Amino acid sequence: MQPSSPSGRRRSVIWWALAWRRGRLMVIRAIAAIFALIGLVVASLYFGMVHADLRVTAGPPGSAIQRLMSALAAANAKVHPRVRLVLVEERDLAEGGRALEAGKVDLAVIRSDLPAPRNAQTIAILRRDVVALLVPPHSPVDGIGKLVGRTVALVQGPLEADNAHLLDTLLGYFDIPAAHVRRLVLPVDQIGQAVREDRAAAVFAVGPIGPGQAVEATAVLAKALKGAPKLLAIDEAEAIGKRNPGLESIEVPAGALRGRPETPDDGVTSVAVTYRFVASRAMLDVTAAAIARSIFTMKPMLIAATPLASQIEAPDTDDKNPIIPIHPGAAAYLSSGDQSFFDTSENYLYAGGIVLSVAGSALALLAERWSRRRSAPDRKLLRRLVEIAEEAEAAGSADLPDLEREVRALVATALTREADGGAGPARWEMVAAGAAHAERAIASRRATLSTAA
Repeated sequence: MQPSSPSGRRRSVIWWALAWRRGRLMVIRAIAAIFALIGLVVASLYFGMVHADLRVTAGPPGSAIQRLMSALAAANAKVHPRVRLVLVEERDLAEGGRALEAGKVDLAVIRSDLPAPRNAQTIAILRRDVVALLVPPHSPVDGIGKLVGRTVALVQGPLEADNAHLLDTLLGYFDIPAAHVRRLVLPVDQIGQAVREDRAAAVFAVGPIGPGQAVEATAVLAKALKGAPKLLAIDEAEAIGKRNPGLESIEVPAGALRGRPETPDDGVTSVAVTYRFVASRAMLDVTAAAIARSIFTMKPMLIAATPLASQIEAPDTDDKNPIIPIHPGAAAYLSSGDQSFFDTSENYLYAGGIVLSVAGSALALLAERWSRRRSAPDRKLLRRLVEIAEEAEAAGSADLPDLEREVRALVATALTREADGGAGPARWEMVAAGAAHAERAIASRRATLSTAA
């Protein structure tokens, strides 16, 4: 059983203090507090997760990451039909990061070598891409320093600008001005011919150890040269990572990019970047935990849809100085193994049942009824907020102010109950979430009507 959270303990203390101070039905109120706490956790899960529309950046159009995110959204729709991942197309990864920072999306895909949103927290690592600097077998270029005055071929594609920036970063570590290395951007099927004709001295590709750009570039180059290309080692990778925290050292095993003949022919040290699925730090822990659970439990289904999903991995919860911190909700799920927040709630419910059985089933039933009577006004208020959000979708311009006034009136009612001690903090959080949902629906409808006008 997982230890109760600090917020859970605070709620329990508040309930016990109220029961003691008011001096009425002390035992019944104490038992009711247990039921209320469990009910609030389940209700938070229900309202926070089951009916969620989460906006997610899909990655650059036409990219492998976009295909992976499309597969994730499709799989999630089958497994969790009430949790909708709404894909939002952004021009590039950097723009997606800015959308998360601005609050335009709830989740985003970012790459570790690009500026990270200030509010980003990691849910999962989607893939790890290695920098492959490929040269002909007998090339005089044996390191990045030898690229001065030469031409490097970059693979054309949705991420070519990000990869060019990564090349500049590596050149900068060796004090090589970017202007001293010429660039030639070509489709992957043309880079082999460019190297064979000496129009390019090396190929710069960024991709996973598996299906992707680095493997494709190696295959095309090997075919054009009629021999295995050489993968240049970047032995300074660890030092580069210390200067540029978004980069990390990686050991590329023999044959990782090509099996026969092998490329590389022996283990080689290089630089890697990670693609991360991140959420805003404002996302509720329970929602982040549900997303993490979905990703890792759906991984076999995702792999069947696209081999790109095979590289999905959990962030290291033991890392004391991560470049992007792990979201507390995802960390809680990862720390509990396969035990979800629902599983934890069931455990607490089971333990509470044992305690209540000792106290007597009649007393427990009375406490449960008392708790339901107290929460009835909040449930009615929440249902009305959801109805307002649904009405807003078809409302006219003249109706929207009335809906806004009703939302404010409902919030005022909830605040009055909170001030009088009639609603607990968890219920108030649900009311606030319902009000935000209704207000967003009204704002969205107003924007739609303005555009149509």
